[in-house]
Amino acid sequence: MNQVPWIVAADGVVVDVRLTPRGGRDAIEGIERRADGRAVLKARVRVAPADGEANSALCRLIADVLDIAPRQVTVAAGATSRLKRIRVTGEPAALVRALRRLVSDDGGRTTADR
Repeated sequence: MNQVPWIVAADGVVVDVRLTPRGGRDAIEGIERRADGRAVLKARVRVAPADGEANSALCRLIADVLDIAPRQVTVAAGATSRLKRIRVTGEPAALVRALRRLVSDDGGRTTADR
């Protein structure tokens, strides 16, 4: 099974995410292994999952932690589910490096910690 929750695409990366809305803070909390063996990036946001607000907050959080523009991050699948597929456009090698740093060094830093 894949050890990381992202795959490289021609125009960026695609990241599998498990989102916890109303999580009390905005944070990336590392990688989780699902029962089916799939790896997902664990994330939480403060807002409730109403009117797409949690999805928007997740996209802003990912853009913030990867230090890219929010327009580069979109929900590709799972808009109404906790398990989502997020498309991040940009230079794939740079995005993979940033994701590796995030899950190895960041330790779940929140946007407030920046």
